[in-house]
Amino acid sequence: MAFELPTLPYSYNALAERGMGQETLELHHGKHHQAYVTALNNFVDKNADLQGKSLEEIIAFSHGKADLAPVFNNAGQHWNHIHFWKALSASGGKIPGRLEAKLIEDFGSIEKFKEAFTQAAISQFGSGWAWLVLGKDGKLKAVKSPNGSNPLASDDGKPILGLDVWEHSYYLDFRNRRPDYVSNFLDKLANYEFAEANLG
Repeated sequence: MAFELPTLPYSYNALAERGMGQETLELHHGKHHQAYVTALNNFVDKNADLQGKSLEEIIAFSHGKADLAPVFNNAGQHWNHIHFWKALSASGGKIPGRLEAKLIEDFGSIEKFKEAFTQAAISQFGSGWAWLVLGKDGKLKAVKSPNGSNPLASDDGKPILGLDVWEHSYYLDFRNRRPDYVSNFLDKLANYEFAEANLG
């Protein structure tokens, strides 16, 4: 069964007042994400070893294999974007109690969490992602991943909240000001209810 572009859980203009414009979402979801889905389906159609596998299984199967790098990149980007659309909210920025307590426990304060996440996001050279993950030690931490990779592949922990730091995700709204895009996400767009639910 072919992979499909998910429907956004909000309209294309729903986040405009909070810093992510309609044109950004239309291009990012309708063009960029769709291109990853289309490419992934083409690879699956041509490779019997990929057929019948879940998205997560394809990521694991293709990770670290040079001949399957295009498969890994497109599968990873499909998974990352499915997560990313849920990580945004028109009423974002409010951290619910259980997550707030866990962030303070593991980072020392909400401010220190935001500093660590921002550092991961702005220090990712070129294209990539910033993540809040739940490590195997049970503690939350901020990590980054290059290009289409993610914590599923790097074994950094369970993804809790991810931010796309490819230029196409912010250039129309913030130009080259990635730090401003990151702070806007953390303060106005981040769906912390989604993140809390991912704690399990």
